[in-house]
Amino acid sequence: MSSTTLRTLRLLSLLQDRTHTGPELAERLGVSDRTLRQDVARLRELGYPVHAGRGSAGGYRLGQGSAMPPLLLDDDEAVAIAVAAGLAEDGSTGIADIDRSIARALAKLQRIMPKRLQRKVSALRSATDIGPAVTGSVEPDAPVPAQRLTLLAEAVRAGRVLYLDDVPVEPYRLISWQRRWYLVAYERNSHVWRALPVAGPARVEPGAEHFAARALPDEDLTAFVLREIASAGWRVHARITVLAPAETVLARINPTVGVVEPVDDVSCVLLTGADTLETIAIYLSMLMMDFRVDGPPELVAHIRTLGRRYLEAVPREDA
Repeated sequence: MSSTTLRTLRLLSLLQDRTHTGPELAERLGVSDRTLRQDVARLRELGYPVHAGRGSAGGYRLGQGSAMPPLLLDDDEAVAIAVAAGLAEDGSTGIADIDRSIARALAKLQRIMPKRLQRKVSALRSATDIGPAVTGSVEPDAPVPAQRLTLLAEAVRAGRVLYLDDVPVEPYRLISWQRRWYLVAYERNSHVWRALPVAGPARVEPGAEHFAARALPDEDLTAFVLREIASAGWRVHARITVLAPAETVLARINPTVGVVEPVDDVSCVLLTGADTLETIAIYLSMLMMDFRVDGPPELVAHIRTLGRRYLEAVPREDA
């Protein structure tokens, strides 16, 4: 590749970032103002809409054109787009005709990605399952750095021990659900299986030891994670007696809402949770069945307040 081509690509990369003045670009590229103007002209000939502003606040910037020109991506950007597109493809967007477009775009990107980046993307995709979609209220996001996800995925694929805040675990699967990430892992200290929030640990470090695969806690690890979340994975946990048979409730609720335990032929217990009392109240209102809140006391008080507000919001029948 000629020096002129390399310099033009470097100029394109700089312009995709932000607006730059002419002298700034010339200095970054090590060229004269005249050569810079020639390189800008080459980009325009290739279909890149490079706009030039005058005055002290002016400079060169990329604008919107009538066609979609090629983009230059750095390593982190390429991996992020490939992973996001892969998750959208696996998780189904629900938008007509877009899934095939995602697949085509992903195939194009993967064909030109270096092997080292392909391995990162492949590790994360092969180590990840997508949880079911949730209608109604969702919990606040728990963002996770891409570097952490890549590290976890590579450990899953290699069967390598990880240390989460100095606690040794054997990682088996990543689960992406409701814009959150969980790691299905076997804790060596407590000898139990966990669904660990990936955003939780302050430090995640790979170990040198490899581990032999164990019998999994469930054939469906996504279902395992959802049960763990419902029983112990939230800041607020609730116990609700529902005045309906267990099979009726199970047919009504999303499996992510909670665990249902039968009591008798006409009632059952729903163990559920969320990060806020308000979210649990929304879940219960969507149940459309009679219920009794057994705990916690804070939820009982919150439901009483909501009940008073609802009663005061409608006219009395005898008015």
